[in-house]
Amino acid sequence: MRPVTPPATMAPPDVELLELAQRLLGRVWQHGRHEVATALRTVDGAVYSGVHVEGSCRRSSICAEGVALGTARAGLDPDTPLRVESVVSVQIKPAGQFRIIAPCGVCRELISDYSPDATVWITAGETVTAMGALDLLPEKSRRAW
Repeated sequence: MRPVTPPATMAPPDVELLELAQRLLGRVWQHGRHEVATALRTVDGAVYSGVHVEGSCRRSSICAEGVALGTARAGLDPDTPLRVESVVSVQIKPAGQFRIIAPCGVCRELISDYSPDATVWITAGETVTAMGALDLLPEKSRRAW
């Protein structure tokens, strides 16, 4: 599997997230079941990961971003809010190469609900770039959590 070449604009802590997500997906990938992995870092520097879990009923499927967010939340004190600093999700292309992908609409909502200031790495065309979580949902209704 060919890894993603990190863009020059990706800081070393985010390169570590990219590498973690690629290692995880490389280890668990299974066509139609586990096709995406996510690594995220909270503002306190802790790193969490998750893998996509496909269900036979599409609605029962869980995205890697949601798994990683839930794992991060579970690792915090009950009085500590979930504050994500950066998110990287990867998928394996049919040609046998990893690629950074943008979260689906539901995961964009989740990330921006819990961490509106998070940075989310995406591939736009052929360019890997960082975007703010709220920039992925420009007309989002803000909700007080």
